[in-house]
Amino acid sequence: MPVFAYKGVTSGSRATSGVIDAANLTAARSKLRSDGIFPTEIVLGRDRSPFSGLISGFKLPELRRVPDLEIALFSNQLATLLNAGVPLVESLGALTDQVENARLKQVIARLREVVNGGASLADAMSEHSAVFDSLYTSMVRAGESSGALNVVLHRLGDYVENRMKLRNQIVNAMIYPIIMLTVSAMVTGLLMVMVVPTITGLLIDMNAELPLPTVIIIAVSDFMVAWWFWLALSMLGGFLAFNRFINTDRGRVSWDGFKLRMPILSQATRYIAISRFARTLATLLAGGVNIVAALEIARAVAGNTVIAKAVADARDAITQGTSIASPLRASGQFPPMVTHMISVGESSGTLDSMLAKVSDTYDELVETSLTRLTSLLGPVMLLFVAGIVVLIILSTLLPLMNLTSSFGR
Repeated sequence: MPVFAYKGVTSGSRATSGVIDAANLTAARSKLRSDGIFPTEIVLGRDRSPFSGLISGFKLPELRRVPDLEIALFSNQLATLLNAGVPLVESLGALTDQVENARLKQVIARLREVVNGGASLADAMSEHSAVFDSLYTSMVRAGESSGALNVVLHRLGDYVENRMKLRNQIVNAMIYPIIMLTVSAMVTGLLMVMVVPTITGLLIDMNAELPLPTVIIIAVSDFMVAWWFWLALSMLGGFLAFNRFINTDRGRVSWDGFKLRMPILSQATRYIAISRFARTLATLLAGGVNIVAALEIARAVAGNTVIAKAVADARDAITQGTSIASPLRASGQFPPMVTHMISVGESSGTLDSMLAKVSDTYDELVETSLTRLTSLLGPVMLLFVAGIVVLIILSTLLPLMNLTSSFGR
């Protein structure tokens, strides 16, 4: 029988984790709920069969990811149909015919089949975690429990759209620096491998006296020509080693902490993490999700382990009767404005709306920060590329100019 690893919250609002045997994901959720555990994450573990060791390394390739835009449209369309009084199964059937994305169409057809068999929509969605994450399924489950599924789906549509907007801002801000770095690497490699050796041969044939910058450039060029394969292999190995390191617990903490201290980029990194945390927590609380479960999901969505650690401390603290704002303030990772607005929201009972305002504010700060960062990186990268090209050209042309001037005398 398959084994599922889970994380969840008990009826006493305490975080818990472990493993459970069940026939499938839906049965695992039902079994946990019957034990008084609200699951926030369930993943398939290793099968305990005697052949599990033989097949544990084999995985079927995952289908391509469904774009956020398609998920947002699905959420809003399903909410509209439910709001109009169309039954859930019929609404899913109608969306199966309307959706154009082939992957999502298959998923919705499967949702309709499972729901028609008597399962809840949240349980049906939990079988497709690559399309509907833990935040989405938790919101849907809360909406089904409260009888406000259409309202929750509208909120989810808005959340996914905001998440997509934030992601697009980050991608757009990174395009220009990546292009400039790529172009500079290509130009530098072309000059060092093709142009410099040609000029070097000419200078050697003329027995010209070479200044120190030219000697250095020629040495670097000779090294790149002779060892280009091993140089490329070393860079690839270094990248893979770094990628493996940051995927470990210790490496992720070190890297995320460095990003929060990095000059220029630290502000944007912090703003993005806070915006994700606040938006996610606001959406979950507005949808009726338990505060402890909501913090557990928001912690994972923040995207930075240092920020996530502060949120985890807040989650543990509120189970002992402490407010959310106090441990967040003590962590030193959240600006005073954020903790103050959270404190006001807790006191007035409007925490979800306050968090939404925090998220809106930080979305604007993210956009402003990324715009400034792009504006700053543009001239810096341009000067960097131009400086390298000019250095190489001057180092190779200077001896030729000196040689020509000596001939003129």
